[in-house]
Amino acid sequence: MTGRRRWSTEEILDTAAELLRTSDAESFSVRKLAAALGTDSSSLYRHFRNKTELLRAVADRVLLAAMDGYRPEGDWKQRITALALRLREAFGEQPQLAVVWGRHASGGTGSRLVMEELLQALRASGLPDEEVPVRYHRIVILLAALIASEAGIGTLTPEEYEQGMELFRVAVLGADPERFPALAHFARDVRPLGADRRAAFEEILAVQLAHIDARVR
Repeated sequence: MTGRRRWSTEEILDTAAELLRTSDAESFSVRKLAAALGTDSSSLYRHFRNKTELLRAVADRVLLAAMDGYRPEGDWKQRITALALRLREAFGEQPQLAVVWGRHASGGTGSRLVMEELLQALRASGLPDEEVPVRYHRIVILLAALIASEAGIGTLTPEEYEQGMELFRVAVLGADPERFPALAHFARDVRPLGADRRAAFEEILAVQLAHIDARVR
């Protein structure tokens, strides 16, 4: 009698990542993953203790991909900006996993590579060592929030996106000027949340880095 195939950790993570491309972390389950692999859940628990550990491992592969081929260049601000944009691009290709990263974080090699580069860049800024961890924490929270927020838009279907745009137009352009005078005044200039995301991402990050620069100076 032929024994059931044993899946490698990498094969399990590949399948999990593929499932997460078409579903969210809430609806994802170890049982669904086992069914996709043609095995039972108990065999997967030999690799991962629970769903959260599995999701963290999948998200960490995105961080590893983002760091693949990365070489620090420029001053500390350029290094942090380049790293942030790499993370944004990597999670933009797998938006469902951005929420996983923001919620569960990761303790894998990818996470350590990101942490190491951010800490080194901040240390190169001239900050006292005792301030580096605090500034690191602020930047990571900012990046996770921005990337997860943007990824949420990336998971919308074209129909959902267009419906959201129509609701935005009705809410803004149709605002009662007596009740919402400022909104009515700026209605034609206010942009929807999904507009010009990269520029907004870079500008918000630049403000945080400028704050650090001013502290050093």
